Amino acid sequence: MTKIGIILGSTRPVRNGEQVAAWVHDLASQRADAEFDVIDLREQALPHLDEPKPAMWGVYEHEHTKAWSARIATFDGFIVVTPEYNGTAPGALIDAFDFLFAEWADKPVALVSYGVLGGARAAEQLRLLCGTLQMAVVGPQVLLSLATDFENQAAFRPTERSTAALNTLLDKTIEWSRALAPVRGKALAAA
Repeated sequence: MTKIGIILGSTRPVRNGEQVAAWVHDLASQRADAEFDVIDLREQALPHLDEPKPAMWGVYEHEHTKAWSARIATFDGFIVVTPEYNGTAPGALIDAFDFLFAEWADKPVALVSYGVLGGARAAEQLRLLCGTLQMAVVGPQVLLSLATDFENQAAFRPTERSTAALNTLLDKTIEWSRALAPVRGKALAAA
């Protein structure tokens, strides 16, 4: 069964991301073609990047990195739920990507962003980062506006348009996860 991780990218004490990640998970869990699991970065206990060697080498010194590696390696693809803070993705989310390399490669990643402008700038920066990590960035994305998808910029009330966009994103993420499985298999055999 295809396994997709839903990464909750905000670690702030008060965050809209929990509502968004729950919505993604609830809608995704109605499907029978994949399994979905929420990965809350606040629960991962990752410090600022502290590995002495580049992630590309795959040599991890710290137990938190080894645990993160083991967690991420189990997934066939990802959906990232990210806010836009100061025109970019949260530092904790960038750090979480920076800790690893091979565990991300040859897997699709889809983006669900939120913010004043739908989190578009955070999503664009994540597209570049994920491409560098040799991830396949899924074309359809969900941009959630604080003005139209949130009541008083706090209570999440997704529009029908946002729900339709999420369904398309889920379809493509699962398709790409399956399509890239043979590529991931070759990489593992070569390692």
